[in-house]
Amino acid sequence: MTSSDALVRVTTARGVTTLTLNSPHNRNALSTPLMTELLAGLSAAVADDAVRVVVLDHTGPVFCSGADLKETAAAYASGSVPAGMLGDVLAAVWECPKPVVARVAGPARAGGLGLIAAADLAVCAQEATFAFTEVRIGVVPAVISATVLPRLAPRAAAELYLTGDTFDGRRAAEIGLVTTAVPADGLDAAVQRVCASLVRGAPQALAGAKALLRRPPAADLAAEITELAAVSTGYFLSEEGREGVLAFREKRDASWVPTA
Repeated sequence: MTSSDALVRVTTARGVTTLTLNSPHNRNALSTPLMTELLAGLSAAVADDAVRVVVLDHTGPVFCSGADLKETAAAYASGSVPAGMLGDVLAAVWECPKPVVARVAGPARAGGLGLIAAADLAVCAQEATFAFTEVRIGVVPAVISATVLPRLAPRAAAELYLTGDTFDGRRAAEIGLVTTAVPADGLDAAVQRVCASLVRGAPQALAGAKALLRRPPAADLAAEITELAAVSTGYFLSEEGREGVLAFREKRDASWVPTA
């Protein structure tokens, strides 16, 4: 298989690996082969110390149309549908120790919204459209709720889950589905700015910051503060922490900032 034939293209430059959904003939639907390649790409990016950030991108006008309904219909006879694999993909993106950025230039539907929500940051074109279309075909947005509901304002979630109505990039940003919405001609520059900021963070510190963001609310605040103080001390005393403080004092880039 050549790079152009791959359902997920993989490129790496300056510490950023871009995983590009490359199945425009079916609007980048989440077929089993595409999800398999996406999981493999994520795994390779996590294992590569030179990779600091992962970007989820797409070819064609559509970011992701959700489940591959043609494959789903063909699978009914077996009693198993490919949507079950989506949970593995969402978990891999959500739990990735490296920052994940979604670049959304076009429409996203159903499972595609789960993928966007699983990313740490998402930048979309204002003109991009979104919809939770599940109820309109007799199903529910069950699996994607694991990543979507922590992002969305509750009232907006209720409206959009129940109506299946389409909304644009500006609304997606207002309700928390994406980080920011920009004019289409500024999308690439906005994603590049985000990535340039992310690669300046220390690898282990970025993973630790992601763990803090996933930390459940504490029942005992005093105990939580004591535990977090120990975490903070550990990072200051780490090799990265020492290098970061020294680089700051010497007014230079830290050793982990990519130079090429």
